Amino acid sequence: MKVLIADKFHETGVAALKDVGCEVIMNPELKDDALTECIKAENPGVLIVRSTKVTAPMIDASNALRLVIRAGSGFDTIDVAAATEHGVRVCNCPGKNSVAVAELTLGLMIALDRQIVDETDDLRRGVWNKKHYSKARGLKGRTLGIVGLGRIGYEVAKRAAAFEMKLVYCDVVARPDLERELGLSRVSFEELLAQADFVTVHVPGGATTEHLIGEAELAKMKPTAYLINCSRGGVVSEQALAKAMAAGRLGGAALDVYEIEPGATDTEFKDPIPKVPHVYGTHHVGASTEQAQEAVAEETVRIVRAFVDKGEFINCVNPSQTVAM
Repeated sequence: MKVLIADKFHETGVAALKDVGCEVIMNPELKDDALTECIKAENPGVLIVRSTKVTAPMIDASNALRLVIRAGSGFDTIDVAAATEHGVRVCNCPGKNSVAVAELTLGLMIALDRQIVDETDDLRRGVWNKKHYSKARGLKGRTLGIVGLGRIGYEVAKRAAAFEMKLVYCDVVARPDLERELGLSRVSFEELLAQADFVTVHVPGGATTEHLIGEAELAKMKPTAYLINCSRGGVVSEQALAKAMAAGRLGGAALDVYEIEPGATDTEFKDPIPKVPHVYGTHHVGASTEQAQEAVAEETVRIVRAFVDKGEFINCVNPSQTVAM
């Protein structure tokens, strides 16, 4: 089985795929037309991506392609409809990077409360302002509102509980088991926005969550509240966020994802939102710990092995079936 890896992928996964008997072609620089041409030339049976977009022309470029694997949890960067039309299955690796994203979320919460980024910047410029930076409110007893209580939301809640925070969540599905385990309270989206001192968003991307938090939603938050987004860039309207920050209607925000993100090989960042005062930013690295990438690689290999050995599709997000090998 020929496997094309068109993104960064942990070396342990590459070695394991070869052990399965796969012919592995790895080129993390491929994207857009170059990726389409490579798929046409190599005709792989399996395509593995991480953040690289997979379009209909790419799926149509190989008559051998049977499986696209998103080496991560979300799959909104893949044209699932086109894949289904061509009889190509799309699988993902849910939950394997949940802890990594949760750790970054908690780190950003603490950074916002303690103004760590601003403090560091002042010290580097030779400015000592202890009086200003001695006004953190602390996390204990504060209300954390979790939008989306999936795998990542659960890991965030579990860690926030250790900080003795009050936990509320909103989700389309009630989770009474987790409510009992962690002392969570399920509230409406509007109630969460009004109550929370910190709002953290953990929902999938796509049309249904596009600008889930916009001008109206930000207006419902406390003027001292903080917003954290480690899900997808389009979930938060950056224009509305910048407007709210300029008007002093929000305490601050921290983003790991953006509406305008560079490509895999780009080194220039053009999105203006990190230039807004009291908005902290990281480089879409929520899932990028060594532990998480090893776990994702292991799950990806498990998916490929099941396909090669049994014609089965693990974690299939579009109609699944057994294929003739």
